[in-house]
Amino acid sequence: MAEVEVKMEVGSDGVAIITFSNPPVNAFAISIITSLKEKLEEAMSRDDVKAVVLTGKHGKFSGGFDIKVFQNVQETGKLSLLSNFSIDFVTNRIEDAKKPIVAAIEGLALGAGLEVAMGCHARIATPNAQLGLPELSLGVIPGAGGTQRLPRLLGLPKALEMILTSKPILSEEGNMLGLIDAIVPPEELLKVSREWALDIATECKPWVRSLDNADKIGSLSESKEIIKFARLQAKRIAPNMTHPQACLDVIEEGIVQGGNPGILKEGEVFSELVVSDTSKGLVHVFFAQRATSKVPNVTDIGLKPRVVKKVAIVGGGLMGSGIATSLIVSNINVVLKEVNSEYLQKGIKTIEENVRGLVAKKKLSQSRAEKALSMIKGVSDYSEFNDVDMVIETIIEDLQLKQEIFGEIEKACPPHCILATNTSAIDLNLIGEKLTCQDRVVGAHFFSPAHVMSLLEIVRTEKTSPQVIVDLMTVAKTIKKVPVVVGNCTGFAVNRAFFPYKQSAHILLLLGVDLFKIDRLIRNFGFPMGPFQLEDLSGYDVAVAVGKEYKAAFPDRAFYSPVTELLIESGRNGKRNGKGYYVYEKGSKSKPDPLVQPIIEESIKIANLMPEGKPISITDQEIVEMVLFPMVNEACRVLEEGIVTRVVDLDIASVLGMSFPPQRGGIIFWADLVGSKHIYTSLKNWFEKYGNNLYKPSRFLEERAMNGVPLSAPVSATPKTTSFDSQS
Repeated sequence: MAEVEVKMEVGSDGVAIITFSNPPVNAFAISIITSLKEKLEEAMSRDDVKAVVLTGKHGKFSGGFDIKVFQNVQETGKLSLLSNFSIDFVTNRIEDAKKPIVAAIEGLALGAGLEVAMGCHARIATPNAQLGLPELSLGVIPGAGGTQRLPRLLGLPKALEMILTSKPILSEEGNMLGLIDAIVPPEELLKVSREWALDIATECKPWVRSLDNADKIGSLSESKEIIKFARLQAKRIAPNMTHPQACLDVIEEGIVQGGNPGILKEGEVFSELVVSDTSKGLVHVFFAQRATSKVPNVTDIGLKPRVVKKVAIVGGGLMGSGIATSLIVSNINVVLKEVNSEYLQKGIKTIEENVRGLVAKKKLSQSRAEKALSMIKGVSDYSEFNDVDMVIETIIEDLQLKQEIFGEIEKACPPHCILATNTSAIDLNLIGEKLTCQDRVVGAHFFSPAHVMSLLEIVRTEKTSPQVIVDLMTVAKTIKKVPVVVGNCTGFAVNRAFFPYKQSAHILLLLGVDLFKIDRLIRNFGFPMGPFQLEDLSGYDVAVAVGKEYKAAFPDRAFYSPVTELLIESGRNGKRNGKGYYVYEKGSKSKPDPLVQPIIEESIKIANLMPEGKPISITDQEIVEMVLFPMVNEACRVLEEGIVTRVVDLDIASVLGMSFPPQRGGIIFWADLVGSKHIYTSLKNWFEKYGNNLYKPSRFLEERAMNGVPLSAPVSATPKTTSFDSQS
C-alpha cells in the first residue's frame, strides 16, 4: 500500500527534489503540509541546496486540500485545523522563499494543488495535465491565494471563468495563456524542472512572484466592468448561491487594493464560508456521492464485474433512446427493439439528435459521435437478443405488458444475461414473478433525460444476485452515472420519497394558494423548477398513470387531485403540446397561462378543501415547508423500511434524482438542519387542521423528534415511543 510521506533528495547539481505522496490524488492533508514545511525549511538552510523542485508522486501533482479537514472543521467549528495554509505555507514558505521553487506538475493540479503551484516561481507541466480551482463547487472560495494569483497569471476574464464554473483547463491552454511556463514529456519533467530552477537561481530566467504581477490585470475601470459582467452571469447561473458573489468581492478587493490585502480578505471570507450551511451541504454531497461505490455484502465479498459489451433495449421512446445514447457514447453496443419500423425509426432519430446535441455542446467529438452511431442496431423482434449481456425494458407502466415482455426476453437471451427494467414505480417482484431466473431480475431506473441525468437507481429484490448488482454498478460507472443501490417497493427510494412533493403542492393549490407563487418559492429554495412546471415537463398522462400506482400502494395517504384530468380534458398536456399551467412557445421562455385559472377554480369546487370556502392564509415559509416536509416524512419511512442501506444514499439520490438543491446537502441532511421536532410539529398541525393523511407524521419521524435523535442516525438508534400513528 502506498505511503503518506514527503521525501527530499538533493542532487549533485544542488537542486532539492521534494516529493509528496498521499494516494489517490496527493491531497494536502495536515500531516503532508507539516512535513512539507519541515523539508522546505531544511532546503532553505542547507548550503548545498541552490533551488527546489516540488512534485507529487504516482503521476499526479495534487488534487487539492484534504476535504476531510473541511468536514472536521464543519463538525467541530475549529478553524485552526486549516493551519493558516494560505499565508504561512503558500506565501511565506513558498512564494517568499529565499531560494527558487519550481512546481513539476503531472496529471493534475486542482484546488490547493494549483494554488501551491502558483505560489512557486515557475510551473513546468506534462501534456494534458488538468489545472483548476473547483472550490465553489464545495460552497467555499479558493482559500490559498487562488483568487489573487490566478487573475495575475491568466488574465481576469479566463481566471473568472475557471473559478466561477469550477471547470479545469489543460496544461496546453495554461501554457498558451501564461499559467504554465513549459510543457514537457513525463520522462523529462524532473530534468527540465531542475534546469529551470537553476536558471532562476543564476538569474538566467526571471524570478517571478506571481502575487506582485499586475501586467495582465488591465486598467481598474476595465477590471470593474469585467467583474460586473461576471456578477450578472453568476446570478443567472446560481441565483440561490451567495458564495460566488463573495468570491467576486475578494477578487475585486485584490485588484483595487493589491494582492496582499486581497489575500487577507480571501482568508476572512473563506473562514466564514467553510462553516456555512451551503458548504456543509455541498461537502456532504461530495462524500455521499463517493460512498455509493461501496455496498455492504455486494462490493465487499470478492466479486469481479463481468464485461457488458452488448445491451438490448426494449422500447425506443424518450427514455429508451436516452439510455441507448448513454451506452453508445461509452462504447457499448446497443440493439434497440420497437414494435414496428415507424416507432423504430423515430427512436433512432431521437438517438441521433441526442448525439448531435452532445457534439454541439462540445461534450463529444465528431469522430466519437460517428463511432457511437455505428454501434446501434434497430430490430423489430428478439432474434438479435441471443448474445446480449443485458436487456433493459423501458415500456409504459403496464404490469401485464411488462410480464409478457420479460417472459419473451427470458426465452430469447443467453443464460448469463441481466434482465433489467426501467420501471419507476412498479414492484419488481410482480414484474418477475413468472420467470424462472428471478436472480437475474434487477431495476435499472434511469432519470429523464437519461443521457443527461447522472443518477442510476439500481433496484434489487431479495432474489437479485449480488453479481448482477456488481455488474450493473460497473456499467453505471462506464456510462458516467452515479449508481445508488436501493430496495424494492413502489417508487423505490427516489420516487417513493418524491411522490408527496407534487401531491402536497396540489393540496395547497386546492386550498387557494396561487400555483405560480408555489413554483416561484420552490425555485427560490433551490429547485430548478417548481412542482407544476415539472408536471408540465413530464406530461399529465404520466402523472395520472404514476398517481394510480401510488394510490394502489399507499391508499392511506395518496391524494387524488382533479386538476390533472381536467387539464387533459381541456386539451392540455403540458410542454408536449405547448399548453399546460404555462404556455410554451418555440424560441421563448415559458410563461404562466392565465387561461388555466377557470380549470383551477373548477377543481377547487370539486375538491372542496378550502375552510369555509375561503383561501387559506399562509406565509411563504409555510408554503415551502408544506411542500417539502411531507417528502421528509416519506423519506423517514424509506429509512425505517430499509429501502436504502445508508442515509447518504438517500441524500445523494435526492440530489441527483429529484434535483433537491445540492447546497442543501440532500433531503435528510437538510431535514436535520431544520430539526425533526419542527418538521414533526408542523406536519401534526397540518394533519389536524386539514385532515389529510399525507401530513400524518410517520412513526419514525415522531420517535426521532420526541427523543432528540437526528434523522441521519442509524435506524437502530431510535428508542421506541408511543407513536402518533397509533394514537390517531
